[in-house]
This record gives sequence, C-alpha cells and structure tokens, in this order.
Amino acid sequence: MGTYIVLAIVLVVVIFSIKSSKQHFEGEGSCCSGGGGNSVKVKKKKLDGDIVARKIMHIEGMHCEKCRKRVENAINRIDGAVANVNLKKKIAQVSMTKEIEDGTLISAVEYEDYKVIQIERVEV
Repeated sequence: MGTYIVLAIVLVVVIFSIKSSKQHFEGEGSCCSGGGGNSVKVKKKKLDGDIVARKIMHIEGMHCEKCRKRVENAINRIDGAVANVNLKKKIAQVSMTKEIEDGTLISAVEYEDYKVIQIERVEV
C-alpha cells in the first residue's frame, strides 16, 4: 500500500514538471511572456556618433520575447552600445560607437541569467 502512495506522489511530481517545462519552452512559463513578459519594455536607444565596431553575441537561455527584451535592455544600458536580438538565431547584434571589452558585454548579459557562448567581431 505504501509503495502505491509513493508511486502516485512521484507520478504527480513528474507530470507537473513536464507541464511546467512545456510551458516554459512555449513562452508561457513564469520567466517568459506568460508571467508578465509584456511588462518588460525595450528602452529604445539611438547611438550618437559613428559606428566603430560591431559584434555578434551567441547567447543560450533565451526562449521568448521577455528574454529578448531583457537581453536588449542589458546591452543597451552600456554606454556606446545598442543591441538587436534575434531570438530564433539566439544572437545579439551589437553596434558600438566606441570599443567595448567583451567582458563588459558578457557581464551585462550574464547578470540577467543568460549564458554567452561566443562573441564574434564583424567588420564595419
């Protein structure tokens, strides 16, 4: 009898875990759009000056529009940088009016709990 109760509890936990994971990857979980994602606004930013450098950041962990907005806002807070995130390609295209160290870009993104895999410099 005790074995059946334990199995029932484990089954319930597994079902809720699968349901939660499915919601997350469909953008309906609490970290994604279903949990207030529309409340995150991208702060529009226009750079003053000439673009002197461009970088492409490959980022893991972005699943939805809220994730995209959070990453764009994180990079846009850096003086001299503006980002355009492509969610499907899991990249951020960063334009800069001055040289910005990779570490500064990585810190901004990883502070938001995403993982930067690679940064490529693109010819201007």
